[in-house]
Amino acid sequence: MLFIAIENKTEMENSTMVYSDVTTGMDIISLVVYCVAFVLGPIGNGLVIYVTSCRIKKTANSVWFLNLALADFLFTSFLLLYIINMARGYDWPFGDILCKLYSMVTMLNMFASIFLLTAISLDRCLSTWVVVWAHNKCTPGRAEVICVGIWLASLVCSLPFTIFRQIIHHDNRTMCSYSFPHSSTGRNLVVFRFLLGFLIPFLVIIGSYIAIWIRAKRLQRGRTRRSLRIIVSVVLAFFICWMPFHVFQFMDIMEEDNQGFNLVVHIGIPLSASLAFLNSCLNPILYVFMCDEFQKKLRQSVLLVFENAFAEDHGMNFVSSTRSLSSHLSRISRS
Repeated sequence: MLFIAIENKTEMENSTMVYSDVTTGMDIISLVVYCVAFVLGPIGNGLVIYVTSCRIKKTANSVWFLNLALADFLFTSFLLLYIINMARGYDWPFGDILCKLYSMVTMLNMFASIFLLTAISLDRCLSTWVVVWAHNKCTPGRAEVICVGIWLASLVCSLPFTIFRQIIHHDNRTMCSYSFPHSSTGRNLVVFRFLLGFLIPFLVIIGSYIAIWIRAKRLQRGRTRRSLRIIVSVVLAFFICWMPFHVFQFMDIMEEDNQGFNLVVHIGIPLSASLAFLNSCLNPILYVFMCDEFQKKLRQSVLLVFENAFAEDHGMNFVSSTRSLSSHLSRISRS
């Protein structure tokens, strides 16, 4: 009996060591992904904000893309808080207010981004099937009104997650985590987030792009293959980035005593979250940078900077040359 007890204790210690090593490795990977998103996200979305607000004529599309970039820019800018939190071993040093604010920004980004992607899909679908009606009705002003509604709806959807996000003291650490009065509250919020933040928008996006593909095939347009490639890329990126996040959130609310199951959940949650948040860097690439008009305007913007710089130098050289010539002529006239 003593031998069995010692053997069981040894197995538990070995399992704990493996558990700690694996989770540490996954945390490092997640931290690297967060750092990449923090660096690339503001840059990519900042370029989108600049081009759509300053370089491109205001249209419904530019309004969609501008708001999408604003949501991603806001979120990726706040990622520094969570990067520091992870680097400190999930010891939150920023207080209760920033804890709630970070949670609100995270959920606001998730709902606003997905709602905006759904609006973009529906707008493209209507523009393909009812061209004249869409041209008359889908104006920039109406797109702005819809975007305001999307931001308000996203804020309302984010409030429950913000309310239950609190500072918790555990194992000599100050953790920014959820605290629910009942376990059913947490489960209901996970289901709510899955339905409104993934499943329903995903079905609408798929349906919209299927309709676009059918219409483009009937019209026999030369760009059908390119459009289909963009559609497939968008849907796959949306699915790949967000589906694992929601799967592991469902696994997390399941009460299981299996140590292997709990290890998978503990590893998968931060990893799937980092993958989902990486979508904020992919959105500019998939929805905007593949657009020929955006590429053209971006190149023009970069060229304009150099042109202004060269023009300024040229102007200074011209003034200098003029002054030298005037001085030379003045000396000649005096002599």
